Amino acid sequence: MTPTLTALLCLGLGSEGLCWDPAPHSLAGTLPKPTLWAEPGSVVTERRTVTLWCEGTLGAQEYRLEKIGRSGSWDTKIPQEPRNKAKFPIPTMTQHHAGRYQCYYHSPAGWSERSDALELVVTGEEPSLPATPSLSVQPGPTVSSGEIVTLLCQSWIQWDTFLLVKEGAADAPLRLRPESRAPGFQAEFSMRAVTSALTGTYRCYGSQGSSPYLLSWPSAPLALVVSGTLPKPLIWADPGPMVARGSPVTIWCQGSLRADAYHLFKAGAPAEDTWAPWPGDKASFPLGSAHSHTAGLYRCAYHVSGSWSRQGDPLQLVVTGMYGAPFLSAHPSPVVALGEKVSLLCRLRDTSGTSHLLKEGGAATPQPMAPSLSQGRWLSLFSLDPVTHNHGGTYRCYGSSSHNGFLWSQPSNPLQLQVTGVDRPPSLTAQPGSLLLSGDSVILQCHSGSGFDRFALVKDSEPTVPLHLDGQHSPVFPLGPVGHSQGGRYRCYGGHSLSSTWSAPSAPLDILVAGEEPLPKPSLRAYPGPSVAWGQNVTLQCLSEVGLDTFLLSKEGSGAPPQRRPRQKRTVPSQANFSLSAVTLVHGGTYRCYGSNTAYPYLLSQSSEPLELVVAGEAPPGLPTPPCPGCSESPEDLGSSSNPQGQISNQGNEDLRIWQKWGWGHLAPWLKA
Repeated sequence: MTPTLTALLCLGLGSEGLCWDPAPHSLAGTLPKPTLWAEPGSVVTERRTVTLWCEGTLGAQEYRLEKIGRSGSWDTKIPQEPRNKAKFPIPTMTQHHAGRYQCYYHSPAGWSERSDALELVVTGEEPSLPATPSLSVQPGPTVSSGEIVTLLCQSWIQWDTFLLVKEGAADAPLRLRPESRAPGFQAEFSMRAVTSALTGTYRCYGSQGSSPYLLSWPSAPLALVVSGTLPKPLIWADPGPMVARGSPVTIWCQGSLRADAYHLFKAGAPAEDTWAPWPGDKASFPLGSAHSHTAGLYRCAYHVSGSWSRQGDPLQLVVTGMYGAPFLSAHPSPVVALGEKVSLLCRLRDTSGTSHLLKEGGAATPQPMAPSLSQGRWLSLFSLDPVTHNHGGTYRCYGSSSHNGFLWSQPSNPLQLQVTGVDRPPSLTAQPGSLLLSGDSVILQCHSGSGFDRFALVKDSEPTVPLHLDGQHSPVFPLGPVGHSQGGRYRCYGGHSLSSTWSAPSAPLDILVAGEEPLPKPSLRAYPGPSVAWGQNVTLQCLSEVGLDTFLLSKEGSGAPPQRRPRQKRTVPSQANFSLSAVTLVHGGTYRCYGSNTAYPYLLSQSSEPLELVVAGEAPPGLPTPPCPGCSESPEDLGSSSNPQGQISNQGNEDLRIWQKWGWGHLAPWLKA
């Protein structure tokens, strides 16, 4: 027998209310009263099949079915063994069959009394009555046991009666007369102290008094879930909550190993085809190819031994590819130092709805932002301030419709945000040196003890910061043959594979290319002369007959960068003086000078003629003989570019004392040339 509603449904009519107790009663008498029900239900679509069952007692000899209001028996059946029930099929349901029925049976003890009346109603395959009512629930559609729930049946035309039907229930439809409520008519079906037995799918119908058993088309189905104390289920989408238009997607709901059914809900949609009678701890709901109707907010629940769980947390299913792709850029640059600020700008194309920023592999939900209109384009600015190492990675942005937030555009171009300064900086060197003739080659090498397995070389184009760091596994960067485009300031970074973070940049290294620009070579002179005595002061003067902005002095055999000196006067000839104080033997050697202009500071003129500086005389008694100039194992710079006076040495006496006490290895490094 099809189970009946076991809860008390009360209809909200006045203060007293009209209640219906669907539980069967045991009636006094010689024979028990039979039970009459319909399969598959008492609401039957026209021209469909329905079977009425009458159940009595074992050994019954005959069953009779009668239609109330019609004289005589409708039908008589001799039951099959064990004779406790008989069926009365109606192969083709028509309006003629609609009405109220009773049954009774005969046994050796006599005739039983009649069963309770069964109301059989018919609804047309095509709309036989105008309009279709709507059905809603407050609160719900998921409620807890013991709550009061109201099912509201509404229509814009007047019916004599509204009927509420639960799918699969053997009970007769609940009937209520509607009340006038602008802009139409409605009836409130109240359920007090609900239990899980009331979980199911409901529909409402309308009927007119002239044909009370002829119904309108049903409302959209409404799934009501009465939850107990079961844990909430988990819900997820495969392959993910964001799916491209046309791609297959499946929603999974995971509950309990004891679950015998699952139910999937979509906000704003009817509950048809969402039951999954799938025993086990989870069930799948294949949605097919993703389109606009697939996107939305989903929840699920599961059933265990007559009780439904609460609905789980919502799943937002987004369908992408519905609009043109936006464009994503970073300002001031996608390479940003730790602790600084960067802004990601999403330019929408085909929609003025919400912008969404996503990071690949990020666990966080997409970051939404309403765009603003600027110069005819919809823009959204996502600010990251201050930047941390966690911000490194690949980003994309999307635009969504202002009418449906689950329909998104195609993804923007990928933007890789690279964060520098996470590790200590490496150092950058040039071999054989940083001053080159046009056409020469040089090897730049990035050195670090931090275990980096990825290195990037960047040529500064100030004031712009790097737009990208292209890493390679080798720390060696060959450069050449050098020309106009290779001259410049370089830095290197160290990093680790599969990471978007980098070290701080190395100290800058200037690659200078001589002879590329059509500049006349300057001349180099020594004052008081190229041969000086130990401890004297010497000035090396670089002179040009044209207006060069900067002069550079280099010493042959030194791996240090040349010393720069701006021109000392604006008149022609232009010149710069480089002072050497208290010279020693280490200052002796071959010098050259170059000139450059501010517009191209890394492109030098041809070199001057070489100038040989000879330091004459003997060292003070007791000093060891220094090695030959340029033979140091660790040649360093001749002078620092931070020396504003252009002095190569002004501490000769102190160096002599160091040399006398400790030897050559303890001289100031910049003197070892």
